[in-house]
Amino acid sequence: MVFAKVTHNMTDSTVSRRDMLAGIGGAGLGAALLGTTTAGASSGRYIVGTSSSGATSFAQQQADAVSRVLNFGDIGQAVAGRFSSQAIEALANNPNVRYIERDGMMYALDHTVDEGDGDPNEEQVLPWGVDRVDADVAHHAGETGAGGEIAIIDTGIDPDHETLNVVGGAAFATCSGGCAEDWDDDNGHGTHCAGSASALDNDIGVVGVSLDADLYAVKVLDGDGGGSFSDVAAGIEWTADQGIDVASLSLGGGDSDAVRDACEYAHAQGTLIVAAAGNEGSRGPWSTVNYPAAYDEVMAISATDEDDNIASFSSVGGEVELAAPGVDILSTLPGDDYGTASGTSMACPHVSGAGAHLMAGGYDNEAARAQLNDTAEDIGLDDNEQGNGLLDVAAALEVDDDDPDPEESLEVETNAASDVGETSATLNGELTELEVYDEATVAFEWGESGSGLANTTAEQTLTSTGSFDEALTGLDADTEYEFRAVAEANGDEDTGDTLSFTTDDEEEDPPDDPSDPVIDEFELSENNNPQWARVNVDWEVSDPDGALDTVVSELSLGGGVLVSSSSSVSGSSASGDHSLRERQGHGETYEVTLTVTDTAGNSTSETQSIDL
Repeated sequence: MVFAKVTHNMTDSTVSRRDMLAGIGGAGLGAALLGTTTAGASSGRYIVGTSSSGATSFAQQQADAVSRVLNFGDIGQAVAGRFSSQAIEALANNPNVRYIERDGMMYALDHTVDEGDGDPNEEQVLPWGVDRVDADVAHHAGETGAGGEIAIIDTGIDPDHETLNVVGGAAFATCSGGCAEDWDDDNGHGTHCAGSASALDNDIGVVGVSLDADLYAVKVLDGDGGGSFSDVAAGIEWTADQGIDVASLSLGGGDSDAVRDACEYAHAQGTLIVAAAGNEGSRGPWSTVNYPAAYDEVMAISATDEDDNIASFSSVGGEVELAAPGVDILSTLPGDDYGTASGTSMACPHVSGAGAHLMAGGYDNEAARAQLNDTAEDIGLDDNEQGNGLLDVAAALEVDDDDPDPEESLEVETNAASDVGETSATLNGELTELEVYDEATVAFEWGESGSGLANTTAEQTLTSTGSFDEALTGLDADTEYEFRAVAEANGDEDTGDTLSFTTDDEEEDPPDDPSDPVIDEFELSENNNPQWARVNVDWEVSDPDGALDTVVSELSLGGGVLVSSSSSVSGSSASGDHSLRERQGHGETYEVTLTVTDTAGNSTSETQSIDL
């Protein structure tokens, strides 16, 4: 994985028409624009801003090669390409040429990167930055960002990442080899930014500030993390023309009239523009904020660490509007991978995700910008460091931090009983969600079937999610019991499903000819998301001999088994569920086979079909 690291300062490469016409004649103009290059020498890369269609055509005619033509509506147009010094001189004297600038470079604004290990996060993680800006509080209140749109204007996004809802994109820089789409990410920077802005709540990987916003990959930076002014401007122009809610720009460099035009145009079209402030650090009273973050139409975002200090690398200045987490940020990487990175690049998408929430809720770009600034948390930093304060997603969405949704914050599941004997059994459960609570007490309610759950086991205290169990003794032989797991935290409660088991018959010897186990219930339900075909399998099994051993669910397509899940069971009856998932996509008819086996090796199978 290659991330570009910016270690130099970009300078203003713009030559205004006033400079061009202020007494600079033929040969002098060539020297002013091309350094030591003289008239008639090889052409250079420039952007020519025009104010009329005639001037645009003239610029195209004067170019040795045209790379792109940009249209900024009422603001004007621009032609990017290669021009000779004679062509530049001719254009400089055209009254409808607004500016001529070298087509300079902008770069990804990460500071340090800890690459992923190639292994997916099997259990979903809440990154500290998403937690710090209270995005999880908004999630608990049902705010997912659904309907919002974010353009990640960067190195691209992995189009197949398991937890990113990427719906499309466009490429203005070339993707180097092995790319599934022309806007694929051959660097990693854009995919990392995307996961902080919006990542699905699908029980794997990470979650973002938004959970369900649509992501658009706008590739303007190459595999080394660099892109030309004209490519960046074209990406912003495309984003505005598509009507995308938020443009997220974790890149920066020197001042560019073309990029400024693009930002003015996108703002006028209704796009909220958010950009990384830069990684130039502090230089006393002088602003170090990069462009495009420094433009009036753009929200400039500085970076903070876990202690709410300004990051040592973060640019500062009067242009900073908000601060957001930007140190050791865990997020997505190409290939279903995850890793941490630091930089104002990592801070920017936190604000972009919050903006998508607001615009999905009906705010326009100016109202969303004002709401984000008005509700920011003052963390005691200087104004040129934090701007209006640290991003506060819950406050921006007017969600009460003290009123979490217990159904989202606390969840417990009942698992099948194990080690069932004549007078004993072990009850099993799992605390699957703890979220905003520091700890929860868990226990089991149980009793004979038909008599209610009159008994409760001793409480256990858990400080994190995980499994728990309780052994029961002194039970009656050959008797059916029911039980369920329960959890409580700060007055909020949750209960798992009620399951049953039957103790062994101490009077009866096992039959000489063991009977086959029985499938009593086998139900399927789909639980798809944009990246996975998923099915839930609910089952109940029994064995007349009281010798259950295993239950296995298999997901197949075209006769081939794709994935399976198994549970160890015992006694004469058991119930539970399996979750099967496969990344083969949707629109297929899959087969699910359930097989129950007893300790003697006897088995029973049943197969059902389901469209996913």
